[in-house]
Amino acid sequence: MAAQANPPERPEDPAQGPGEQRPRLPPRPGGDLPIWATERPPVDYGRVGRDLRAATITGVLLGGAIVASLIFFKFGFILIMAALLVLATIELGHNFARRNIKVASVPVAIGTGAAVIVPYLAQYIPSLDGVDDLGRNAVLLGILALTTIAALAWRMRGGSQGFLSDASASLFLIAYVPLLGSFASLLLAGDRGTARVVTYILVVVGSDLGGYVAGVLFGRHPMAPVISPKKSWEGFAGSVVFATAAAILMSIFGLKVGWWVGVILGPLLVLVATVGDLVESLIKRDLGIKDMSSFLPGHGGVMDRLDSMLLAAPMAWLIMYLLVPGG
Repeated sequence: MAAQANPPERPEDPAQGPGEQRPRLPPRPGGDLPIWATERPPVDYGRVGRDLRAATITGVLLGGAIVASLIFFKFGFILIMAALLVLATIELGHNFARRNIKVASVPVAIGTGAAVIVPYLAQYIPSLDGVDDLGRNAVLLGILALTTIAALAWRMRGGSQGFLSDASASLFLIAYVPLLGSFASLLLAGDRGTARVVTYILVVVGSDLGGYVAGVLFGRHPMAPVISPKKSWEGFAGSVVFATAAAILMSIFGLKVGWWVGVILGPLLVLVATVGDLVESLIKRDLGIKDMSSFLPGHGGVMDRLDSMLLAAPMAWLIMYLLVPGG
């Protein structure tokens, strides 16, 4: 009998550092990932590292929906944010399952939607008439506390085996997605809400764009080669320049405050946005994946698009709460 040929080796992940081996993942109990969450074979798009045409089309469509909601129907922005964050929790839950870590997907998803929607609607509840940002934060904390309780109770059905790792993953997910992401909806509530959200989005987008352009054109010195080989100090400098310019312009013409607010806002959002990028890179390396899913063409998964936005949201809220009158 002829010897059976060995299967071809899987191509090296371009996100892996030189000489690194992609870790073998244990099989996920209960079946394969859904189609939209599966990894596709890696494609070489050159130094840009992505399908630029697909990424542009996806970005324009998503950005257009967000802009339209802010202009014509503010609650539509809240619904878009809620949908994106719920999808992000589902993505993470599926990828955690590849490591045999079972998160409480149902209560976390429900709690995520509530954490985004309810604090914004609190300003329209008669019994909470006049509620301010701190009051909305109290509502948010209450929702997250209930979500935590529900997640722990949900996991109790599985017994003691693996309880600590599963419960810890659920609590991490609650802190990482709904806690951080819900601050984007808090930005919209109250006076100057639209201006605050637009400022937050433009500064983070400016950071991404500046880092991308400067990194592709001038990137020579890696910032964190073990975590994210393509991220460079030149790209970081480009992020600071673009984000600060956007922050100064929005401070003057959008928020109607001094230019110096933008000088503070821009670099701080770049700092936390960069941490967000690196944190997600670490998560993906630990899970042995390149993208969280293939849900957004040209971008990967929802979390691949929200990584910097999540950590920037609470920082943006805090700075504008402290420095923008009526903010």
